Amino acid sequence: MKDGKHFFLVTSDAKLEGSLRALWPEEEVKWTCFARGSSALEFLFSEPPDLLVVDEQLPDLAGVDLVRLIKGENVYRQLPVVLCLASEDLAELQDFSTLEIDDFLVKPFSPPIAKGRLILAYHRSTRELDASPLTKLPGNTSIIHRIQDLIDRQEDFALAYIDLDHFKSFNDKYGFSRGDEVLLMTARVIVNSIRGFMGANTFVGHVGGDDFVFIVPREKAESACQQVIDNFDSIVPHFYDQEDRARGAIHSLDRKGKEQVFPLMAISIAVVLNRGGKLKHFGEASQIAMNLKKEAKKNPKSCYVMDKRASA
Repeated sequence: MKDGKHFFLVTSDAKLEGSLRALWPEEEVKWTCFARGSSALEFLFSEPPDLLVVDEQLPDLAGVDLVRLIKGENVYRQLPVVLCLASEDLAELQDFSTLEIDDFLVKPFSPPIAKGRLILAYHRSTRELDASPLTKLPGNTSIIHRIQDLIDRQEDFALAYIDLDHFKSFNDKYGFSRGDEVLLMTARVIVNSIRGFMGANTFVGHVGGDDFVFIVPREKAESACQQVIDNFDSIVPHFYDQEDRARGAIHSLDRKGKEQVFPLMAISIAVVLNRGGKLKHFGEASQIAMNLKKEAKKNPKSCYVMDKRASA
């Protein structure tokens, strides 16, 4: 973990506190400790930590009850929580499905195991928070980190930015529920298409809305794009009513409220190529992709546009 993390610990057990404090130097992890659950609550809601460790055996309330109070506040449901149990507590807790905890430790524990499980609980929660709630694909933070990591290592790769043309008109006519079905289908199409090009530099992410990305080796970019387009175009018409599908278009309102005829959805792909370490920052890739997408959208059908500057 990077330095500067802030963890809360709720326990009246001095031995437990000492064991956990000893896991990291203070500059890496700062611990704030509370002997009572009620004291922790006051600080928790005003200064939430990166991770919360709760001892089941507290002087004022049970640790599981404290966790329920915290997780009952919707804004803190994503806070990672680790529960510390004695072996007799473990025997009494029959149904872990009712506990909103991310992991647990059984006392006494070995320092390496405790450290590893706390790190896993923290990183698991950050991954889940970043993931798209709809598609479960990695979100913006993971996408940026992956792109920047490849750039920093001067890896050759192809980065494809995808969005759907005429998705808004579909959403306006058919509603958000069917719109979500299209987004789920698109995510599956991309994942299943890219699966055939699996490698160290392969990645699929969901930026948000109808925007997706994938990363493949440079030499696989055009094949991957064509595979995504072919699969998308063969499936998307089935999301329209029979009348609209036969017409090849829908009647819907434009942004000014006027009725317009919109074609069936298409997919536009802008492909940024990194070759010989030309890219220095993920922001460069985003800017290049933005310009390429404008070119792709001039074509009413599904298409991809490659970054020609990288081939020079």
